[in-house]
Amino acid sequence: MSTRPAGTRDTVAVLVVDDQELVREGIASLLSLQPGITVVGAVADGRQAVEAAVTDSPDVILMDVRMPVMDGVEAVTQLSKRAPTCKVVMLTTFDDDEYVVRALRAGAAGYLLKNLPAAELADAVRLAHAGVTQLDSSVARILTGALLPAEPGPGAGNSAAASSNGAPPSGLTAREVEVLRLIAAGSTNREIASRLYVSEGTVKNHISRILGRLGLRDRTQAAIYAHDHGLL
Repeated sequence: MSTRPAGTRDTVAVLVVDDQELVREGIASLLSLQPGITVVGAVADGRQAVEAAVTDSPDVILMDVRMPVMDGVEAVTQLSKRAPTCKVVMLTTFDDDEYVVRALRAGAAGYLLKNLPAAELADAVRLAHAGVTQLDSSVARILTGALLPAEPGPGAGNSAAASSNGAPPSGLTAREVEVLRLIAAGSTNREIASRLYVSEGTVKNHISRILGRLGLRDRTQAAIYAHDHGLL
């Protein structure tokens, strides 16, 4: 494991975590060629990732989801305590949406597809370092499928949806609840604007207020919040 080279304070330090050697070394090699990015290490599982994060202080960790020894979800949980300044972005092929949702709940800053072109992957790393979570609309719909509750059955009256009684979350207006539901359904800002007959700027303002009032970080957390509070 290498440490961050001297004189690279203006670059984004990245740790790559994947149990497949060919994948992690390939990602590390591609990123090392991108301007403004320094790869400080490449490790094979979540436990090694936690240890490397403490030792090498990467800015961004690209984390596989399913790995032996310690998977990406547990690693994110531990990293949120032991290396809270690291931005962890999950790498996945979406073969199991449940892992992705659990990782986001654990504190992951976002996720990327493993087949993302090198330049776009580098851009995503820079954005993650800047605190921006990338949530492609097509991927949002995949997440929505995992978030949607099952059809109500016997005893459904005790569900989170029933307990909410349709009341809006504290501090949100009826319009903001409507925007929150559309976010959870995977709608883009443009689609929300079209649906509500408002401008995209107005939608952005609504989303900013929703995130601020609910103490959420991004659209992904907003979608999960809507699911957990029976708004879908």
